[in-house]
Amino acid sequence: MRTRQRVNRALAAATLVAAAVGVGAGASPAAAQNGGATEYTVLAADNVSAADAIAAIEQAGGRVVERNDAVGMFRAVGPDSGFVDRVSSSSKLFGAAHVTSIGQAPAQKPKTRTPDAEKEGRGAGAASTAATQARTSGMDPLDDKLWGLRMVKSDQARKVTAGDKRVTVGILDTGVDASNPDIADNFNWKLSRNFAKDIPEVDGPCEVEKCLDPVGTDDGGHGTHVAGTVGAAANGFGLSGVAPNVSLVELKGGQDSGYFFLEPVVNALTYAGDAGIDVVNMSFYVDPWLYNCTANPADSPGAQAEQRTIIRAMTRALTYAHNRGVTLVGALGNNHEDLGSPRTDTSSPDYPQGAEYSRPIDNGSCLDLPVEGPYVIGVSALGPSGTKADYSNYGTEQISVSAPGGWFRDGVGTATFRTDGNMILSTYPKKVLQEEGSVDADGNVVPAAAGSVFKECTKNGRCGYYSYLQGTSMASPHAAGVAALIVSRFGKPSRDGRTITMSPSAVESVLINTAAERACPEPRLRSYLPEGRSTEFDAYCSGDEEFNGFYGHGIVDAYAAVTAGHVED
Repeated sequence: MRTRQRVNRALAAATLVAAAVGVGAGASPAAAQNGGATEYTVLAADNVSAADAIAAIEQAGGRVVERNDAVGMFRAVGPDSGFVDRVSSSSKLFGAAHVTSIGQAPAQKPKTRTPDAEKEGRGAGAASTAATQARTSGMDPLDDKLWGLRMVKSDQARKVTAGDKRVTVGILDTGVDASNPDIADNFNWKLSRNFAKDIPEVDGPCEVEKCLDPVGTDDGGHGTHVAGTVGAAANGFGLSGVAPNVSLVELKGGQDSGYFFLEPVVNALTYAGDAGIDVVNMSFYVDPWLYNCTANPADSPGAQAEQRTIIRAMTRALTYAHNRGVTLVGALGNNHEDLGSPRTDTSSPDYPQGAEYSRPIDNGSCLDLPVEGPYVIGVSALGPSGTKADYSNYGTEQISVSAPGGWFRDGVGTATFRTDGNMILSTYPKKVLQEEGSVDADGNVVPAAAGSVFKECTKNGRCGYYSYLQGTSMASPHAAGVAALIVSRFGKPSRDGRTITMSPSAVESVLINTAAERACPEPRLRSYLPEGRSTEFDAYCSGDEEFNGFYGHGIVDAYAAVTAGHVED
């Protein structure tokens, strides 16, 4: 993309050596030896070896308890005070950040839910050989409710290809509920991993010993919804995804509560590169800062140092994944603002609660991560009318393409205004629906949720649940699904035929060159007053039909993508 390529070059980090990724643990007993029990994420300086970085951390008074050599990131236990300053003064270390929540999934469903609640926070083995080949497929019973599937022409594309099981899509999110029959058919147990332990302070009591939820579960719900949109199976049951025959890989990097830690996200990205994942969907953004800035004068020196550490760590992780063949797709964000001209941030830091203050944002030195990081395909959200959803971020600064994200308030003046059908229906965990009161103890949808929550059961009694959400979180997986179809159609099989690969730049080229161009609305200043929004939601669309701030290069088009002409990788 035009402006994004410039940002990518500016942010690209030096290639780093690969190494095994460790999953973060609790505070080490070494804390007492170091004069405190504080945990930090420490980043090595560029081109510094792991051995030298560890020695420098120890010299600063810390002890390493986890490490990710792929990006030079370490978890260390150190003194309560003075440690960050000593790290910053070391020539071997880039910086340190306290281990605190740094992300929350957009469109996380509120516990007490109303249809118009946009809590846009922020946030066994491989398949058998017989099932790996690309195939076509039909539609499923609930697909008539998936206007988004039709908007991106997945229904037409699957007549050419529905994807290939050898193509893997990583769901970097709150987990994936593999018990849903639509997910189970495509879930890759062999590659799936959980990088985020439950944290009782934010997630509540741990459900399992050692607080590491088993793979194939999702106590937040957000990741399961995203996974269904990408690749719910077309199996004559429930609903289907954009790419209904690809493999879904759980990369749990978010907490059950919807928050994300820096280390789990970075570890998930570097693992994706090492494991050969083809596409990774990222429907979250990095907090506690809505924007991570290099030197915002409104921030304390310590806060500035921590944000610089987050920027550098994410830049390294995204670059690492991209260089190893991962196509990165991200939600553009739900703060209804032009990313090239951001408003004053009044919500950061959003963790812990009550710590936020007003921060003017300089576009040149502040980044909304991961979407403004290197190599990320940014996706805005549309309603069923094709209009940019009022909540969706926009702007030529970072947008690549647009896709259906749902918009509860679409269709003003018609019977569809403020109806759930305007949002995105997808797979959802029974447990979470029971917690919010939409499903009773017997597993039945309660009358009040009828029409908003659906239950479908197979002949052998396996049941799946489905619910509506909206957000750029829901738009991004539509684009990720199309990217997976592109790899399925044009990727190169390995010598043993077990995998298919395609360079991320080639995937992106097909994605944007086959997107359905859409011109800016007239007048270009879109007011959402008729939908009941304040003037703060007013959005100006810059650009032309070929590329503009609302639609990017256009609305992703699965059929055009899989029927594209000659593709060079």
